[in-house]
Amino acid sequence: MAFKTPSSRFFLLTAAFYLFGALAGFAESSSPAANSVVFADPRSTSLFDDGAPPMRATVRERPSSVFDNHGMVVAYYGNPNSTRMGILGEESIPEAAANLKALCREYVEAGAAGPVQPAFHLIYATVYPGGKVGLLPDRTVQAYIDYGLANGILVVLDHQLGTMPIAQAMGSMLHWLNYPNVHLAIDPEWRTPDPGTVIGQITAAEINEAEEMAQNYLVANNLPGKRMFIVHQFNAKMILHPSQVRTDFSHLDFVHHADGWGTMALKLDTYAFLAAMKNMPIKGFKLFFRKPWKVKGWDTPLLTPAQVLAINPRPLYISYQ
Repeated sequence: MAFKTPSSRFFLLTAAFYLFGALAGFAESSSPAANSVVFADPRSTSLFDDGAPPMRATVRERPSSVFDNHGMVVAYYGNPNSTRMGILGEESIPEAAANLKALCREYVEAGAAGPVQPAFHLIYATVYPGGKVGLLPDRTVQAYIDYGLANGILVVLDHQLGTMPIAQAMGSMLHWLNYPNVHLAIDPEWRTPDPGTVIGQITAAEINEAEEMAQNYLVANNLPGKRMFIVHQFNAKMILHPSQVRTDFSHLDFVHHADGWGTMALKLDTYAFLAAMKNMPIKGFKLFFRKPWKVKGWDTPLLTPAQVLAINPRPLYISYQ
């Protein structure tokens, strides 16, 4: 889809996005409180640059990050068009937002070191048998982005890749970066023609290519702030040559996200395996709710926010499916 110049609605929503953060109670000259839920305050998320309209912002040499001031992100994950692919398909946008913000407050109460920001983590591209992918309708993506802009919630678009070349997969998402609350993710598990049967994989070179495309788009379009670039992993084969993955792109925060359901011991072992890859220092952690219609595929038990915060090194991006 060719990107269309944002309408007046876009600028009204981004203004609301800015105002929402300002009303969160942070003075212009101060940093967010250590224990606070932050709904995309522009000074802590760097989704704006000095209050300028997002399409005209001046990119600084060192864009600030959602993880500045010891910040972290807590996300709800899923496909809005499926009740079997995560919590975002089970709740309306307002319901998910309310529950997500309540969960963020639990992390604050459990001792988060800095501001906690909510995010909608959308499965933007779903892989089907044979490796072809289907994209979420633009109107669905737009609804989450617009709600996020108006209510201070980040949006992550996650591509399952299938057999699609990495450049084509990234090309399908880049235009959404024009919105200041949008971040990107790719999921190597589904980089396969046999989803659900064969665990997929991606090379470090392909990850670097994807990052470079996102970096170049942000710079070329003078877009503000660092954006998260999230890559999932729970199996050693999912990322080939992991030591060669780059995390030095000035406009990206690379997040190495520990995926996979299971017992606490298994999940912590997986996380320890990923944590040893120190060239990817920002880590994430995914949790799976138990569902009555599933015979397996959830965490036993579901870790509490306090238990998640006790993991070493502390994960900074937490998602719930």
